Amino acid sequence: MFGLVVRFTCKDQTSAEAFDRLTAASVEQIRQREPDTLLYVVHRVEGDPVLRIFYELYRDRAAFDAHEGQEHVRRFLAEREQYLLSTEVDFVTPQTSKGVSV
Repeated sequence: MFGLVVRFTCKDQTSAEAFDRLTAASVEQIRQREPDTLLYVVHRVEGDPVLRIFYELYRDRAAFDAHEGQEHVRRFLAEREQYLLSTEVDFVTPQTSKGVSV
């Protein structure tokens, strides 16, 4: 398995709302077109209305690479920057879990 956690800080509440719309459209395409994307979870953070955290888990590195090459993901990557102050990415390796086999 191959995973990552991404922390997005939006510019302001208006940007966060637009980012959420862009994210929702992208996640719908991920659901429909990416069987090897095992989890793709978008979180809001209580008490911080402009922060979003994504948790992504892929069958393997090849599945992540295929995800990155999808048209809907390339559109998300191109459009997201206008809404963001910062992006932090941590690549993670699952050690133990409930819900997915590691």
